[in-house]
Amino acid sequence: MVFVADSAKERIQEIIKSGDISEDYFVRVSVTSGGCSGLSYIMDFDNESKPNDQEFLDNGIKVVTDLKSFLYLCNTTLEFAGGLDGKGFYFNNPNASRTCGCGESFSV
Repeated sequence: MVFVADSAKERIQEIIKSGDISEDYFVRVSVTSGGCSGLSYIMDFDNESKPNDQEFLDNGIKVVTDLKSFLYLCNTTLEFAGGLDGKGFYFNNPNASRTCGCGESFSV
């Protein structure tokens, strides 16, 4: 399961209400090679499912990830921090053994 914190839910709903994306879009998260710790997170909005996608509904938000990425993202929570010191969207990943200083990459 990939979870969605209340903070991320609120921000996603704001983006949808602003009209930047339509309500039929969902959150797609994935992991790719790169970053200073070896693996990097990717988050985007999408409206097309792919074969082998894993779909989750948490806190009223649909989150989709590919099967390979799910191995790294299992039990991860998507969060959001705003304000002057905010990180924007970020991942709280219990599987990460090490993260970089900026929090955008990790290793397991």
